[in-house]
Amino acid sequence: MNPESQAPLARWAFYRRDRRSVGHARAYASAALDEWGLSARRDDVLLCVSELATNALLHGVPPGRGFALGLLLHPDGVLRVEVHDSGEGEVRPPDPAPEGEGGRGLLLVSVLADKWGAGPRNPGKIVWAEFGTGGPRGGR
Repeated sequence: MNPESQAPLARWAFYRRDRRSVGHARAYASAALDEWGLSARRDDVLLCVSELATNALLHGVPPGRGFALGLLLHPDGVLRVEVHDSGEGEVRPPDPAPEGEGGRGLLLVSVLADKWGAGPRNPGKIVWAEFGTGGPRGGR
């Protein structure tokens, strides 16, 4: 079968607006990486999951809502991390103050991921990051 015609492996989870959700999302991603036999770039992926989830909670999840985490492993070994939220606003890396305590999440994502970006959804937005991983150990 042609690898391009194969569907990606996918895992999805929903988290409520709660500060503990970031740790839960990171643990969920870690378990998926283990299941798929992915160790390449593990720390980069997990840090970006934490940053994207934190940004969703701080800037994209209105009261009473939550965010979704999607992990998609394509047959060519590209892992796409997506965070869907229902908040409005533009996504761009800030220019943090050197002495500031925050504002570096998307800067880290932009450095660690091969590609990243954001797009609209109704309501809200999707922020994503992609990582070349070499693919799952032992195939599908």
